[in-house]
Amino acid sequence: MKSNKQKNCCSGEATCEIGCCGQVQAVSDKKKIFIEFMYIDLVTCDRCIGTEASLDEAIRQVSGILTSAGYKFEVFKTLVSTEEQATRLGFVSSPTIRINGRDIELDFKESLCGCCGEIAGEDIDCRVWLWQGKEYTTPPSAMLVDSILRHVYGGQGVSTAVVETKAVPDNLKRFFNSKRKNGR
Repeated sequence: MKSNKQKNCCSGEATCEIGCCGQVQAVSDKKKIFIEFMYIDLVTCDRCIGTEASLDEAIRQVSGILTSAGYKFEVFKTLVSTEEQATRLGFVSSPTIRINGRDIELDFKESLCGCCGEIAGEDIDCRVWLWQGKEYTTPPSAMLVDSILRHVYGGQGVSTAVVETKAVPDNLKRFFNSKRKNGR
């Protein structure tokens, strides 16, 4: 009788997935891609709404190739609604995208966001994305595809580091306080 066991599959060090032709394949932690999208509003804020759309498009573009290469995606979308939650998440600018625990832009810039200012009733700054020498209020999907592929093929793997708890910037504190005062 022929064995259907594959070498190194289900060794306890990996989870099993059904692959091509119904074969069981091992997906190691090194082949998992955790993408976090954190934002402060998906109803009014053009930057958050546009970033979500760009991220969804980027994932659609790379998922087939990376899935074929044995990678598995997990995407987490989180509405950050309080200063306490922002502190716990290490959330310092909206919107934020992290791949395996690392912000895709370590050096970030912000500019006045009319949409979030409308929500808070005062001037609020949101993230500006920097890519190929230009600034964007919504990251181009090509930028996000590039970030995902650089992360995967740059050998960074799954981050074991815990996201540092950073002080919430005054800008976000004002946003959360104004939103709470206005009952939003």
